[in-house]
Amino acid sequence: MEIAFRSDIGQRRTSNQDYADAFTNQQDVTLALLADGMGGHQAGDLASRSTVEDLGTLWEAGQLTDPEKASSWMVKHIQEENHVIYEKGQEQAETTGMGTTIVAAALFSDCYVIGHVGDSRAYLFRDGQLKQLTEDHSLVNELVRSGEITKEMAATHPRRNVLTRSVGMPGDVEVDVTEITAQADDILLLCSDGLTNMVSEADIQTVLHVDAPLAEKADTLIAAANEAGGVDNITVFLIAKGGSLS
Repeated sequence: MEIAFRSDIGQRRTSNQDYADAFTNQQDVTLALLADGMGGHQAGDLASRSTVEDLGTLWEAGQLTDPEKASSWMVKHIQEENHVIYEKGQEQAETTGMGTTIVAAALFSDCYVIGHVGDSRAYLFRDGQLKQLTEDHSLVNELVRSGEITKEMAATHPRRNVLTRSVGMPGDVEVDVTEITAQADDILLLCSDGLTNMVSEADIQTVLHVDAPLAEKADTLIAAANEAGGVDNITVFLIAKGGSLS
């Protein structure tokens, strides 16, 4: 397995509130995690980093090798982390209302288990085609689903950054989990909306189709988002069958 991830502050932000990392459990199963924090400079940083590191530490201590159990693990621990982040947000004024998205991918030899909350996305690039695996938990996506606006209108909607679910919300959060059968030559893409708001899916697909090292593809996607304006932090996580960390 080859993994490459990159994170960039972008052109407009004064801090990077995205955070991503990969963790391997006691049975050599890797979990990729990407979070996009919100709620002000310190609050967003804290929410995204804490969520990734807390989940990663728990994964490293475990021995899961069963995809179905990994699905249950994601739901349980992301829901628990939701309460942790909410409580941290109540501790002081500057962290009030902090939260984060999360997208997670447990990488088994024959499948991927994808869990997410928020609008950070997972895509699968297979046989030259890019397919979105997650559905945004956002106001504009609800409007698209109801037919009130088109997907094209959603891209410039003034409230496109309003989430309907996040880690750090009061009460319980619903976690979406899906299992995808793995094939040779697959590339998984996890990303924050700093990429998808700036670079079209067609252009992402073109980059992933190029015969180049995975790390170079990640760098190209970051550069494309910055060239398009880079209005937000940009984080890209690429995973391919075969290879090593880069």
